[in-house]
Amino acid sequence: MPGSKRYPDTEGEYGTVLARHNTVLGELVTGSAVLVITAGYSDQPDPQEPGRSAETIAAHPPGAYWTSVCVDDEPGFESWMHLFASETPWSPGCLDLLLRRVADDVIGNVLVCDFDLRWLYHPYDGGMDVVLPTTADRDALRSRHQDWLSTHPQGL
Repeated sequence: MPGSKRYPDTEGEYGTVLARHNTVLGELVTGSAVLVITAGYSDQPDPQEPGRSAETIAAHPPGAYWTSVCVDDEPGFESWMHLFASETPWSPGCLDLLLRRVADDVIGNVLVCDFDLRWLYHPYDGGMDVVLPTTADRDALRSRHQDWLSTHPQGL
């Protein structure tokens, strides 16, 4: 957000955050749908119903269980991330509820991508990471949105 602010406080600031997400996604999406991956967590290798938090389900109801990844294998403290994928028809604003909850740091570890995995979009509270096929693609995206970048010398 302007001034390198991390969390929106007003509807106007949420509007800025969502407009930026939708602008970048609009530049990336070339098809009629995107793949949305959301996560749930547990201390078991298999997700327990419903598998994702109530907040995640409320913000993005679709999601079929895909796979689980051990994120901490310390004996007695095992932790698993369970990934759920959904094909979501794309239109600007279609992910606004999910993106707003990510901006509030209520939901994390969301990925949006195309079905060929040519790009990955990872929104987080305070911004987004975009993985593109080439450094030229990355640099062009960065250049188009230079005025959105943090004023911190490292861009953080």
